[in-house]
Amino acid sequence: MPLLLTGCGTPEPAPKAKPAMWLVEDADTRIYLLGTMHALPRGTDWDDGKVAAAIGAAGELVMELSPAQLAAAGTEFQKLAPRKVPLAIEARLSGKALANYRALEDSGKSFRGDTLDDWAIMVLMGQRAAQHAELSASDGVESGLTRQFRAAGKPITGMETARTQLKLFETLDAPTQRALLTRAAEGADDAVAEVAALTRAWGRGDVAALEKMIDEDVDAVPAARGAIITDRNRRWSAWVQKRMARPGTVMMAVGAGHLVGSDGLPAMLETDGLKVVRVQ
Repeated sequence: MPLLLTGCGTPEPAPKAKPAMWLVEDADTRIYLLGTMHALPRGTDWDDGKVAAAIGAAGELVMELSPAQLAAAGTEFQKLAPRKVPLAIEARLSGKALANYRALEDSGKSFRGDTLDDWAIMVLMGQRAAQHAELSASDGVESGLTRQFRAAGKPITGMETARTQLKLFETLDAPTQRALLTRAAEGADDAVAEVAALTRAWGRGDVAALEKMIDEDVDAVPAARGAIITDRNRRWSAWVQKRMARPGTVMMAVGAGHLVGSDGLPAMLETDGLKVVRVQ
């Protein structure tokens, strides 16, 4: 599932990007909702204009993971990823999926997939595809925001922990994990092109195109959508509603896929009676 796992990017950086951003506000509280790409080509320019103004106005930054939790993700992955009993990759994949898996694995270090859960192999495949797409997490939106808010001495928090984020995948039932792994492997040869298209849509602020691509990716395995997108959006919607009770201005930055569609965060907040306006 490359669109979910690679953080989304393209080897051909656009000189300017204008990602979609919304504003939730009442009389004394303003919360900007910025759709992010976790990794981008080096030099991608996304933080000027209205985004720069929102960053300057915000007194705090809220992301999916705080910087400390993001740094802990590798350790948590090592704890959760291993299988209790090894299972050969040939017993999990066949045909095109197995061939693509082997080709991707041969392009770098071994995944040691026989020793890992299905969801963990999928994560490693996504990371390898991101490397091939020449993406840089240090050029991703979250990294850029972190640098700016730290330099300004403004607080940065997260809504999830690295462990809870990874457990979203680990706790999926076995058939769903296998379906996700199979789809990721079958599409591995097109992953760079797919994330390139997604990033171009993100850079244009084209939420209709983003929604179409996200839906095609996620809805291929319907059982995963609730855990990965809808349920998390509900929790984040509750966080926004609670935060609206306190005055101030907040920059809330989450993956772009969480802000589009009928179960996207802006739509949920509007349904709950909050004023939500797209400002970029």
